[in-house]
Amino acid sequence: MSDMPSPPSSGRANHRRKIVVFGEAMLELSGFQTDTCTVSVAGDTFNTAVYLARHGLEVTYATSLGLDPISDLILSKIQGEGIDTSMILRAPGAPGMYAISVDEVGERSFTYWRANSVARQFFTIAGVDRLLERALDADMLYLSGITLSLFGMADLVRLRDLAAAMRSAGKVVAFDTNYRQSGWQSAEHAREAIGLISPFVSMALPTFEDEALLHGDAKAEQTAQRWLDLGAEEVVVKQGAQGAYVAGHDWVMPPAKVVPRDTTGAGDSFNGAYISARIAGAHPRIAARMGHELAARVIMTPGAILPRDAEVQ
Repeated sequence: MSDMPSPPSSGRANHRRKIVVFGEAMLELSGFQTDTCTVSVAGDTFNTAVYLARHGLEVTYATSLGLDPISDLILSKIQGEGIDTSMILRAPGAPGMYAISVDEVGERSFTYWRANSVARQFFTIAGVDRLLERALDADMLYLSGITLSLFGMADLVRLRDLAAAMRSAGKVVAFDTNYRQSGWQSAEHAREAIGLISPFVSMALPTFEDEALLHGDAKAEQTAQRWLDLGAEEVVVKQGAQGAYVAGHDWVMPPAKVVPRDTTGAGDSFNGAYISARIAGAHPRIAARMGHELAARVIMTPGAILPRDAEVQ
C-alpha cells in the first residue's frame, strides 16, 4: 500500500502514527438478564479507536457531545482509553444510546435511540472549521458508513472534501461500510452517501454481508474488486467465521473456530488490530490474522470492548 505511513523500524511503543477517527460514541446497554444490564460506552468507530489506542497509536476522536452529565461520562471514558479528545465539540443536546440483544448463537441486533443525537450537529457547532483543518495533520482518517448516516448531504460534502484533501496529500483514508439499514432513509440514500466518499478511500475494510445488501454482491472477491476499481489501494473483505479476503493475497482464515457469546464489535476490533499491524509493518495476511485473533476474543465477551485489564495482542 503505497500511501500507508512508513512503519517504524522496531518496537511497539514507537508506533505513534496519528489517526483521526470520526464518528459517534454512545451509551451501550448489554448483557440483559431478568432485570440487570451492563452500561458502557461504545459505537462502531469508537470501538476501533479504542483498539488502535491500546495498540500504541496516537488516536484523536472527532465527534460532538452534549453538556449533560451523561456526555461528561462518555468524555471521561474516551479520555480513560488514552484517546485525544481535543477534536470533540460540545453543544446542548443528548448523546445517542443503543441496546444489544443477543440470540442463542451469539448473533447481535441493536435498538437505537439516536435520532436526535448531538453528534449529528458536529458540522454546525462553532469551531468545526478549525478542527477540520487540524485533521489534515494526521496520517490517517478513519470513517464508517454509520458515521455517514448521521449527516445530511451538505455535511457529507464537507466530510468528502476532508477525505479528498487527505488522500491528495498522501494520507490514508480508511473506511468500513458498516451498513445498518435502520440508520438510512433507504439503501439508495446509503449508496449515494458512501459514493461521495468511496473515490477517496485508500484502505477499504468492508464486511461482505453489508456489501451484499447494498450492491447484491455474490462473493467477497466481487466486493474487493469494486473497491479496487473505485481507487482503493488495500482492501480486506471480512466474512465472519468464513475468514477475510485480502485483495491480492487470497483468503485468511481465523486461527480457531469459536462459539460466540456476543458478536458486537467483531468487525470494529478486526479493523483496529489490522490497521495497527499494518502500520507496524506487518504483511497484510499477518495483519488479517491478528484481526481475527482480536475479534475472536471480543466475541467471547459481552459488549463491544474488552475490559481495560485484558491484554490486546
